[in-house]
Amino acid sequence: MSSQSEAQLETKLIEQLCSLGYEEAKVHNEESLLANLKTQLELFNQVSLSEKEFAAVLSHLAKGNVFEKAKTLRDRFQLTRESGESIYLRFFDSKNWTDNRFQVAHQISMEGSYKNRYDVTLLVNGLPLVQIELKRRGLELKEAFHQVNRYQRHSFWSSYGLFQYVQIFVISNGANTKYFANNRKQDARQTYFWTDFQNRHITELHGFADAFLSPDHLGKMIAHYIVINETFKVLMILRPYQYHATEAVIKHVQSSGENGYIWHTTGSGKTLTSFKTSQIIMDLPEVYKVVFVVDRKDLDYQTQEEFNRFHEGSVDASANTKMLVDQFLGRFKHGKGEIKDPKLIITTVQKLHRAITVDRYKTDMSGLQDKRIIFIFDECHRSQFGQTHKNITDFFHESRLFGFTGTPIFAENLQKNEFGMRTTKDLFGECLHKYVITDAIRDRNVLPFQIEYLGRYKQANRTFIDIEVEDIDKREVLESPVRLEKIVDYIIRNHDRKTHNKEFSAIFAITSIDVLIKYYEIFKKKIKAGATDLRIATVFTFSANEEDQDANGLIPDETWEVSEAGFSYNTPHTRDKLEEFVSDYNQLYGTSFSIKDNQQFDAYTKNISKRLKDREKEGFLDKDRLDILLVVSMYLTGFDAKKINTLYVDRNLKHHGLIQAFSRTNRVIGEKKSHGNILCFRNLKAATDDAIALFSNKEARETIILPPYEEIVRAFSAAFAALLQIVPTPNSVNDLPDEEAMFAFVKAFRELMRIRNTLRSFTEFTWDDLPMTEQSFNNYASKYQDLREHVKSDREKEKVSILADVDFELELIHRDDVNVAYILKLLAKIKEAEEGESNKEKKRLLEQMGNDPVMRSKRELIQKFIEANLPVISETDNIPDEFEKYWHDQKILALNQICEEENLDRKQFSALLDAYIFTEQEPIREDVLNCLENRPSVLEARSIGNRIIEKMKKYVDVFMNGMVG
Repeated sequence: MSSQSEAQLETKLIEQLCSLGYEEAKVHNEESLLANLKTQLELFNQVSLSEKEFAAVLSHLAKGNVFEKAKTLRDRFQLTRESGESIYLRFFDSKNWTDNRFQVAHQISMEGSYKNRYDVTLLVNGLPLVQIELKRRGLELKEAFHQVNRYQRHSFWSSYGLFQYVQIFVISNGANTKYFANNRKQDARQTYFWTDFQNRHITELHGFADAFLSPDHLGKMIAHYIVINETFKVLMILRPYQYHATEAVIKHVQSSGENGYIWHTTGSGKTLTSFKTSQIIMDLPEVYKVVFVVDRKDLDYQTQEEFNRFHEGSVDASANTKMLVDQFLGRFKHGKGEIKDPKLIITTVQKLHRAITVDRYKTDMSGLQDKRIIFIFDECHRSQFGQTHKNITDFFHESRLFGFTGTPIFAENLQKNEFGMRTTKDLFGECLHKYVITDAIRDRNVLPFQIEYLGRYKQANRTFIDIEVEDIDKREVLESPVRLEKIVDYIIRNHDRKTHNKEFSAIFAITSIDVLIKYYEIFKKKIKAGATDLRIATVFTFSANEEDQDANGLIPDETWEVSEAGFSYNTPHTRDKLEEFVSDYNQLYGTSFSIKDNQQFDAYTKNISKRLKDREKEGFLDKDRLDILLVVSMYLTGFDAKKINTLYVDRNLKHHGLIQAFSRTNRVIGEKKSHGNILCFRNLKAATDDAIALFSNKEARETIILPPYEEIVRAFSAAFAALLQIVPTPNSVNDLPDEEAMFAFVKAFRELMRIRNTLRSFTEFTWDDLPMTEQSFNNYASKYQDLREHVKSDREKEKVSILADVDFELELIHRDDVNVAYILKLLAKIKEAEEGESNKEKKRLLEQMGNDPVMRSKRELIQKFIEANLPVISETDNIPDEFEKYWHDQKILALNQICEEENLDRKQFSALLDAYIFTEQEPIREDVLNCLENRPSVLEARSIGNRIIEKMKKYVDVFMNGMVG
């Protein structure tokens, strides 16, 4: 079969680039490269350089490595001319990127350790900033990636190291095209397809060149979307969805008075996107300040310094509320006491809230109420943000708020008792860009999960997983020392296998602090006895509802930041235990941390974070590793460490809390980490399926439809009347004769509270509209709380212990590999659901497929399977096999149909199709026409050939793409 050669690809690409506005440069060796550089720098800077002056420029350009040269590119160079005059030369204009001079050259030969010849080079102001390496169609793209690596070793450093100024590499075999930053530490998996705004891949070289390599777009990518990472001393480049999201926010700031949010799945680099967005927006002249708001105390010195190196002096993380106010007012003392006025501020949501609500700060801040301030909220899914949002919008009249979240709050995962009952859309308005979990797994930007459900309980020879019998103390079973020890033993036996002999770390999410303490002490006993050499640590803070944290399955708000007024724990026991565990940590690592005050506790948590994050750095020592971190809620949201690959779970999780926790394991690093391990010691399968389905659905319901205000007021009045039938006054609760009457009161008042919470979401709400006063409601509430505690205490005394009859077994119950194909497993839910629920599940699955670019083409066939085949399948377990058979049959029918419609020789066409699938190379028209039983006329050949090729593409898209893995 004929094939487009590498030389043909190169020629076509150069022609296309010239049509896009590039000038073709006659540069083929070192001498012509240097001569062209001199000419281009002179034209760009509108100066004429003598040979001696140009030699000084070359000497300056030769200094440093790739990382340092990226800074040189963006800086000005002070040149002392032969006349003694001092001038500044620029090498790249980041502000007006289209004013740079763009050229294309090919087959430049450079000699270092070996002589190399590069395919296509894009020169900007004479410097090689983009290198394109091509392979003929049909060859593996990875060959071009390895060739780039060879050039980096062999010759890019030669001749003043000019090719070390390359910012972006592009590799292509014509059919597939990818780009990546000049960073030798990354592997082939850190190369990216470009996509359009809807996340559809642009893989063909011609389409990629149009979309990515035009001078306008390429100049913008180099100017704005190359990240100079000071932490790891490497270059990074934003992925397409990060670019589209940032551009969407910038456009919204410039053209709209509305807020907005970005939905990018957890683990896809959302924080980098929001940082970059903040950096660009702060340079807009119409913006007074950008405030980057996080909801956790994760502002370590590396984050702060890295941001400042984007724009020196632009940010200094606020250590307390007074410092934050000083930054807002431009009177912040920095370094040696000089006054700084940072354009960009990083702070926590707690400090920001105090700055605009506490009187002593509020007075100072009042002068800023009409300034245009842009607030960027990282992880805006947090429930505590509801009240803060209202306070910010009430205080800053010209503010604009933008949220970034991997797990938005929809109608389906809204906490019904949260203040205001707000979805993410209610708080921020329209979603400006979406990149959901199925997009990220498809693109290999996050890893899939492998989920194992473990643990059985046996009583009287009857096996069961969930204990729901009312007179059995379920909590007693779940917190039994026997069960906890069996789980610890299981972890010890399997941890090495899950973490590649401790090359990776794990987090253990536990239901409460009390249970965490028990787990820690069991581990400690095993370590002391020599049963394991695992290195464990823990961190937790006080919580107002310590015993109730597991009630709803969502991760509660983190209390990383303790009140400025002081630091406290619910019980001395909790604090003493943590102090003991910190002492163990100090002994293990030779540190001297304490939890005696905010600062020391903060230093301890930061050291744990750094220890886990530093595992991915070169030169990390094994003696510094931490194997398992035991937590209740801390570190389960927003914490990223690529060397965490395992999550042990012994707590209820659901919706966004589940996705957030699981996603601690799915960051991409190297070939060895192929997936995130999730080991659930509770039956979370239904919750997992629901969460993944919800956060894969780009059309998830964002609006909560509430009845009219008047209707809810009427419902409150009816509920109040029902309450009065049981207890006419709050004091009547004291006279309730028995537990049955007490239960009736609790149930009636609970309904009243539920309706009251709904009413609070209406702006017109006032107690004057209700048949009872707020004071009366609070009086009943006090009686409700007292009775609740009393009944709870009595019931705990009466519960029957079954521990003597329970045998705990830890075995694999079920495993799920969660990837794009996993969506098909939701067919089983449709099969098993009741008729009404079945239709709902079917609609959700089909809507989800319609929004997934990979699955969209398969929607019609899968709908046919649901309607025709699914009802006659007797056993749910048979669905995967029946679906595979159905898919195979449909594939054969589709192939036969193409052959019949186009009068093709089936055997010959099948061979051509197989070659197309294997090489990903579009066949040439002549080979397609050879499959026809009757040769068409010359006039008809072109349209017939193109039509058949389009049918081939559609066939592969439907039956092959996305159906593996």
